[in-house]
Amino acid sequence: MMENLKDWMALTQLYADYASAVDSGNWNLWPEFFTERCIYRLQPRENFERGFPLATLSFESQGMLKDRVYGIQETLFHDPYYQRHIVGAPLVHKVEDGRIYSEANYVVIRTKLNQLSTVFNAGRYIDEIVSTPNGLKFASRLAIYDSEMIPNSIIYPV
Repeated sequence: MMENLKDWMALTQLYADYASAVDSGNWNLWPEFFTERCIYRLQPRENFERGFPLATLSFESQGMLKDRVYGIQETLFHDPYYQRHIVGAPLVHKVEDGRIYSEANYVVIRTKLNQLSTVFNAGRYIDEIVSTPNGLKFASRLAIYDSEMIPNSIIYPV
């Protein structure tokens, strides 16, 4: 579905760069992966499959993502932890009207200081990606997690 290897490599690089950015702890990088008008939603699989709108996190603009970054850096108090994303190769469903519709499985490993690493969240990204003068960006990223059980707080982006 991708027209050439260069397009496929750009898409794969977007996924890798996103994971690297959210694992780095430099939260100011995160909103830059999205268009100005975008959707980012972290939602349980059950709600997604039933068409229910309830989501654990839901943002509808790059400005809202920047507000979340401010909250992470300035107002939220929690035990510090590291996270590591393992993201599968993107599966492209279609390319239409300049948009790439793709998905990829993910697992997020969380490591708290002086504790063993544990699986924090697992699921799939369902993405709508557009080309911009600054490269590929997410117009929509749905992180649909598999388990109905999640930690009592999700601080960092998935």
